[in-house]
Amino acid sequence: MDAQVKETLAAGGIDVDGMLERCMGSEAIMGKLLKKFPADTTYVALERAFEAQDAQAALEASHTLKGVCGNLSLSALYELMNLQVQALREGDMQGAGDMMPDISLAYAAAVQAIEKSFS
Repeated sequence: MDAQVKETLAAGGIDVDGMLERCMGSEAIMGKLLKKFPADTTYVALERAFEAQDAQAALEASHTLKGVCGNLSLSALYELMNLQVQALREGDMQGAGDMMPDISLAYAAAVQAIEKSFS
């Protein structure tokens, strides 16, 4: 893998080595999977759930996004989603909502890194 691509992905919060391991060392498979992430609608569903103050929809979207991030080794975003899921399960909608600015930044960083690396 090109060092610049690896650096860009890592700066976007992606555990490149972990993702390559999941993909049995195939950069082609890794790229194919990561390129699908920006088109995933779960993040938009999460934003809408918080706008509507729908705790159940927020939990479902947050949990789904956490799973996607875990599968794609989006480590920085995964950690934030894990915290948000915990807060939502504890009934702390306010606390979970307060995490959205950090989640939005981590999401944007991941998307930008993916798009820059695989466009």
